[in-house]
Amino acid sequence: MRPWRPGDRRADTGSMLRVDQAGEYGATRIYAGQLAVLRPNCPEAKLIARMAAQEERHLRRFNHLMAERRGRPTVLQPFWDVAGFALGAATALMSEKAALACTDAVETEIDRHYQQQLDELGADDPELAADIAEFRAEEIEHRDTAREAGAADAVGYPLLTAAIRAGCRVAIGLSKRI
Repeated sequence: MRPWRPGDRRADTGSMLRVDQAGEYGATRIYAGQLAVLRPNCPEAKLIARMAAQEERHLRRFNHLMAERRGRPTVLQPFWDVAGFALGAATALMSEKAALACTDAVETEIDRHYQQQLDELGADDPELAADIAEFRAEEIEHRDTAREAGAADAVGYPLLTAAIRAGCRVAIGLSKRI
């Protein structure tokens, strides 16, 4: 990537931090909802608990960056709290495979979202770009783990994942602005 030059559009890092913090917060709530429903010793719960710990680390990092850079969280955070937990609990109530399909869908959208951010950032903010690249790799790992564990075996997988992915795109769009 070439460095920024006069006349180039700068990346809106404040918006990026707001939406990324909201997304990681939402992910922690989804996993909390799933873990509240799943049997603690089932294989899927063990996978989800490991992913949840990584999401907590991502959230802590974005919280730190927002405080350091004086960013503001989305005003929709109370909504994402409830919606994330409800999505997690609902998919876990459907089945263990549906919980994995939820991870597959969410992480597919997050991969796409983080790649767009990396493209937009270019060389403007190496610190933020490094965090996003690291977290993106972990989100891809979550998606792949869910797929390997049978996410596609969930009843209604195409419809379920399409609906969740659409919801993610709406949440991303709203959290960037509000």
